[in-house]
Amino acid sequence: MPESIETALSTLSPLDWAIVAGYLILSLAIGIYFTKRASGSMSSYFVSGRSLPWWILGTSMVATTFAADTPLAVTGWIRTDGIWKNWFWWNYLFSHVFIVLVFARLWRRAEVITDNELIEIRYSGRPAAFLRGFKAFYFSTLFNFIVMGWVISAMAKVFKVFFGVDTTIAIVICISIAFFYTMMSGLWGVAITDFLQYFIALFGTIILAWVVIGSPEIGGFSGFIDKIGEIDEKHISFFMTPSGGEPVSAGFWDSSFFAFLVYVSIIWWSSHNADGGGYFIQRINSAKNERHAVLGTAWFAINHYILRLWPWILVALASLIIYPRVQDFGGDNEAMYIVVIRDFLGPGLKGLLFVSFLAAFMSTLSTQLNWGASYLMNDIYRRFIKKDASESHYILIARLCTLVLTVLAGYFAFYITNIGKAWIFLWAMSAGVGLVLILRWFWWRINAWSEISALAASLSTILILFIYTKSQGVSLELKHQIIVIPVSIVVWIVVTFLTKPEPNDTLSEFYKRVRPWGWWKPASEMHPEIVRPQFMPVIYNWLLGVSFLFFGMIGVGKMLLSNYLFGTVCLVVSVISGVLVYRRMRDELR
Repeated sequence: MPESIETALSTLSPLDWAIVAGYLILSLAIGIYFTKRASGSMSSYFVSGRSLPWWILGTSMVATTFAADTPLAVTGWIRTDGIWKNWFWWNYLFSHVFIVLVFARLWRRAEVITDNELIEIRYSGRPAAFLRGFKAFYFSTLFNFIVMGWVISAMAKVFKVFFGVDTTIAIVICISIAFFYTMMSGLWGVAITDFLQYFIALFGTIILAWVVIGSPEIGGFSGFIDKIGEIDEKHISFFMTPSGGEPVSAGFWDSSFFAFLVYVSIIWWSSHNADGGGYFIQRINSAKNERHAVLGTAWFAINHYILRLWPWILVALASLIIYPRVQDFGGDNEAMYIVVIRDFLGPGLKGLLFVSFLAAFMSTLSTQLNWGASYLMNDIYRRFIKKDASESHYILIARLCTLVLTVLAGYFAFYITNIGKAWIFLWAMSAGVGLVLILRWFWWRINAWSEISALAASLSTILILFIYTKSQGVSLELKHQIIVIPVSIVVWIVVTFLTKPEPNDTLSEFYKRVRPWGWWKPASEMHPEIVRPQFMPVIYNWLLGVSFLFFGMIGVGKMLLSNYLFGTVCLVVSVISGVLVYRRMRDELR
């Protein structure tokens, strides 16, 4: 039986260390090369001078969402609940298609450095200024610390299993690498190295799946399929049914079926990233033009949902076959992904997989640091503290902000032990604000108080629920967190109609700048010369885009698990949907 997870692994071979050193030197060289270009202006440092082509910005999006925590969280979910649990993040395909078709265009037209900057374009007066400053501080600090904390925590697990290194030392190593790399080159270096890092990480995960499934313990693909039938069926289910293999005594509100329904029907439109999310918007605004913004976001969606996830799932299922008892490895299901690497890869490949974790870690953490610094710099320091300084001064402050964020992120990493639970809790912190963020682009009546009340209601409700559940001696579960959404929606709708709409001048300027779809009667009457396309074709394209990603994702998975007939049907539907949506949008993308 393989040794305990707590036991230190022997030192990597000279070949492994050469691979690791080569990767770090190359990343450092890219950072140094782009330092001068990033130092020219705020636009260069935070949005790459709005000059990125679609294939770089789209790949950068994918790399950012592929961190060291991702395969660990996926492994933990599959081992404890099953494949279906990934609908917690798969559900975003509904919103990501909408971002491709609508929000990528609108954000690029807005030409902002941060999404918070839009607040004082869409709204006016002191409420808008307060909202911009508060959101910038909240999301760049507390919210961002939780994200960076779980990313660092995941990398610390990698260090611990690979080398037996104490978590404290591992965290210091991780944040030091990320800080120096990000501080030097801004988004230029982040995006270019993301491009390199994504393919390293993807190649590493494919190699791992290939080696593990081909091992004597599994017996190749045919052996893998045979052994899959020996594990609990819930682990290979793509969807959760009302029974779900759970005892009836569990109750509906505590059931996996309830969680599944929440994932597929509510999360994708209710959270803070419903119209793009901070670092997605940063990438969109770094595009050469509107066409590159759309194509880059589409390239991200295809990679994110169809191409990169299945090697993780295959390895997670293989780990269940080889190591059915997690108690033998310290009880950490998430760390079993790293145990597989430790026990099945030899010299060279082990170094490659370690580099793939480094690449995934650095791409995500560097993005979070650069994005958080952009909030502190552009939306707080430049907006409220020092408005007329030189560009070099602002870049210096941005680098200092990066340092502060790095240190605090390392502190938060000590308190995150379960990545999957951290993901769900983070969603709950902003649940309920998504609908107002979507509607502010389509309905003139939304005002600054709508957003303020939505965010305040979400934060206060989740805080009350946290205190209540703690007093009852129970943990904060999904059934409690879901309460946040209706409370927030009711509050912001009432507040919207109790407060005045934004002035016509503000609505007019926003309308001319962004040319949004939807209900903009006060502004559209002032600007009859602006002709907007109809919105129903966008809905048709959205349905086709969702069909393309959904059936493509499920089809690939079914083929890999030997359900060839169903998988083929899904892939045919996916290809037809993809061809139709491309033909419908071809003229627009020229």
